[in-house]
Amino acid sequence: MTLRQRVRTIVDAPWFQATVVTLILVNGVILGVETSPRIMEAHGTLLHGIDLCILALFVVELLLRIYAHRAQFFRDPWGWFDVVIVGIALLPASGPFAVLRVLRVLRVLRLLSVIPSLRHVVSGLFRALPGMLSILLLVVLLLYVSAVMATRLFAEVSPQYFADLPTSLFTLFQIATADGWGTIAKDVMEHMPMAWVFFVVFVLVSTLVALNLFIAVAVEALEKDDDDSPGGGGEGRVGSGESGPDGEGPDGQRLILAELRALRAEVAQLRREREGAGRG
Repeated sequence: MTLRQRVRTIVDAPWFQATVVTLILVNGVILGVETSPRIMEAHGTLLHGIDLCILALFVVELLLRIYAHRAQFFRDPWGWFDVVIVGIALLPASGPFAVLRVLRVLRVLRLLSVIPSLRHVVSGLFRALPGMLSILLLVVLLLYVSAVMATRLFAEVSPQYFADLPTSLFTLFQIATADGWGTIAKDVMEHMPMAWVFFVVFVLVSTLVALNLFIAVAVEALEKDDDDSPGGGGEGRVGSGESGPDGEGPDGQRLILAELRALRAEVAQLRREREGAGRG
């Protein structure tokens, strides 16, 4: 095996991926602990040193994957995702870039690219975006129409909630999130007892129907992603230890080698039979 093949075997190994996941989790815990002034005062230097070591390991892991997979690494969107996340962590965290220090927590998002099930969910959500945008447009239209109606109906009796169109839009958005909508409805119903009809219908349509539509679109996209993926198990990833569609990865290589051995045995058997027939 060449050096590149050996490096590729290492970065594709399950133990290597498990180590990367462990480092990401440890790094996430450290970033959370660093939000405590008391702990930072007592162990800040140690935590900062561990954080730098983990970042260095992330850089080494990324370079190894690039070396092992070369151009194939950059054809994988998840490879670019890892490059961006690690690149943000390498930006200076002092002077005018001090605000970028908070972006270090994005390193935890590398779990999305390392764990296959999370990659599958994210890919499904991206597939669902067109359908979700259509539902979002429907919700915006519902809010606008309802806000115009509410302004005309309730502006005089409840101006603090429905004085004009912008105020009504904000109030209805608050109601759609189920945030204190009962208080708003009771305030209006003190002057207009039948106003409960408007609020009940709006809550049912905006909250229950719209939410179920979002869930349905997301589930449909995930099912479609299952059907389109090789073997029905999600897309492959460079350096994840999974076999790609063209047989790449340790499992694919073992399968190819087994088929070559079987073919070689069949050729040898045909050769022996031909030689035996010639002697006869």
